[in-house]
Amino acid sequence: MKKIKIATAQFENKSGDKEYNLKMIEQLSGQAAETGADVISFHECSITGYTFARNLSYEQMLALSESIPDGPSVAALIGFAKKYGIVILAGLFEKDENNELYKAYVCVDGNGLIASHRKLHPFINPYIKPGSAYTVFELLGWKCGILICYDNNIIENVRATRLLGAKVIFMPHVTMCTPSSRPGAGFVDASLWRDKNANAELLRKEFDGDKGRKWLMKWLPARAYDNAVYAVFSNPIGMDDDQLKNGCSMILDPFGEIIAECRSLDNEISVAEIDPEKLTDAGGSRYIMARRPELYGGIIGEKHKSEQNVSWLK
Repeated sequence: MKKIKIATAQFENKSGDKEYNLKMIEQLSGQAAETGADVISFHECSITGYTFARNLSYEQMLALSESIPDGPSVAALIGFAKKYGIVILAGLFEKDENNELYKAYVCVDGNGLIASHRKLHPFINPYIKPGSAYTVFELLGWKCGILICYDNNIIENVRATRLLGAKVIFMPHVTMCTPSSRPGAGFVDASLWRDKNANAELLRKEFDGDKGRKWLMKWLPARAYDNAVYAVFSNPIGMDDDQLKNGCSMILDPFGEIIAECRSLDNEISVAEIDPEKLTDAGGSRYIMARRPELYGGIIGEKHKSEQNVSWLK
């Protein structure tokens, strides 16, 4: 494997406005290509918008969704990738030949679709079906994986994707700044965004605190470190429907260190060069080799009863 440059992006999407969102994806992809980036990753449902889908009927979801790989949005991404000479990863709602609905994330280059992942743990809309497979694929000499948002909170998904060979895991999200049982969680006052320049200091404090980045730092570095992978985290900035999101798109190396991060309150990219040497230097590579699956294979694979009420996911 050779060193490659990956960009992670944050931007303020518009709910249901694919034309606008694709325009932003094209603009930021062009910026990334100018920096020499080989790949750019956008957030979950970056093409369609996300949070507004919680209120959509089946018919509305069906109209919003597209087939993969022959839908218009994937075709647009392929066109951008060809124009700028960059690999693009972005998210949308998918419908299959039976009109079943999925949360999808695609990877394309100028020649076409490279990979598509269906979210394993969807919950924004009751008509979305869960995906049934892990996604691992070759990209520029690197084996990569995709896990969408909540997929990454189930630690077995990250380990399984790593065991299938992934050395880079793309982790598109729409997260943070929402209520939760965790201490300090909650919405950030959306009125602050109306004059984000005047409120920049307060917004940054909220975005970096318990409602946002501080929570992210409790688990995201561990996913990268424990599994000796590069983690490419992407998240929107600004309003997503009626909820304010804090961006903080970042790339972490196999030591769990942040090597690139979006820190402004604007649409932005951040680029990092990834080095294969870190994959074996990091402790996680030794932990994987030291595993004793005979001790816990049956435990991890065993069906279980839920220990908490997770009705909010439905």
